[in-house]
Amino acid sequence: MNDQVDPVIIIGGGQSGLAAARAALDVGLRPVVLHSGATPVGSWPDYYDSLTLFSPARYSTLPGMPFDGDPDRYPHRDEVVDYLRRYADALDVEMRTRTRVIAVRPGRGGGYLVSTDTGGDLPAVGVVAATGSFGNPYLPTLSGQSEYGGAVRHVAHYRRPETYDGKRVVVVGAGNSAVQVAYELTAHARVTLATREPVRFLPQRIRGRDLHHWLRVTGADRLPRPVITRLVRHATVLDTGRYQDAITSGELPRRQMFTRFTVDGVVWSDGTTEAVDAVIFATGYRPNLDYLAPLGALDQGLPRQVGGISTTHPGLVYLGLEFQRSFASNTLRGVGRDAAHVLAALAARVDRRPRLSRLARPTASSVEGSTPPVHVDRATDGAGG
Repeated sequence: MNDQVDPVIIIGGGQSGLAAARAALDVGLRPVVLHSGATPVGSWPDYYDSLTLFSPARYSTLPGMPFDGDPDRYPHRDEVVDYLRRYADALDVEMRTRTRVIAVRPGRGGGYLVSTDTGGDLPAVGVVAATGSFGNPYLPTLSGQSEYGGAVRHVAHYRRPETYDGKRVVVVGAGNSAVQVAYELTAHARVTLATREPVRFLPQRIRGRDLHHWLRVTGADRLPRPVITRLVRHATVLDTGRYQDAITSGELPRRQMFTRFTVDGVVWSDGTTEAVDAVIFATGYRPNLDYLAPLGALDQGLPRQVGGISTTHPGLVYLGLEFQRSFASNTLRGVGRDAAHVLAALAARVDRRPRLSRLARPTASSVEGSTPPVHVDRATDGAGG
């Protein structure tokens, strides 16, 4: 077995980082995964308690290892955490947890030096930025917000509805997380969903099949970014009918987005005021890539890249970006395809260096009672990096 002079350093130990490690092994590179958390399961443990995947287990896998159990069920957050933990264990690659990357700088011979909070610089022949976006939630600032006396938080910090028992709550957003959280809060609080446009719904099942079956057989999940961004211009909510019924019936009231905060509440678009105890913003996330700022690889915090390959620095690639290459890019079901693409490009960059032979990687036999591998993967509304 030949050793590379330097490894490929993968920043982030969630679904994107694990997919990158697998893809690196497949092309003979030596990956080292750096993860800020205690275990390489990404941000999944930090999602709200009731979260379940919006895609069935059969469409919710990383390459080489299916979910066990009923392939048509919708796995809970904690099942995903367990799945990622087992996937990481089966990879048999070097993973350094509790290691946060502070900065990436140019290194010798066109490589990189990766600085961490544990001290020292780690040399790398290439870098995979796979930290996702959960660590960088987008929280808008509205007029009067600094004077508002209630609670303002992003849905990234929401855990369970009991916290809001008896309170008056506004949830801002028109996507899956906003509607799911607002709906479950209705049993505990007086809730209004605030959106700029009407909520748009997609049926969870069509002709008796889950939507993700049709995304697979039609190839919609693989449509390139320029096509999908023309087709998908608004947030949509996957629904069995209960969310739409709740909004239509008034069980979950929806109002046009409020215009500003007051000391004790909000001013709605029609000029009426209302006292509100808490406002929860489900307003999305931004790439969590500050450690690349010293390279000059970012443009106002966003990576300069095409299809996950840096346009500014050879040997730097990305994973887990929304619409990176397709509709499914930042999901469990899609990140494996992107990982194979960017790691092949990275391997071509360093193909004159000695390579590793194939190492151990997850297989169907590594999961007790597993079914044959599925390579169409998964979907969540906020895949962790």
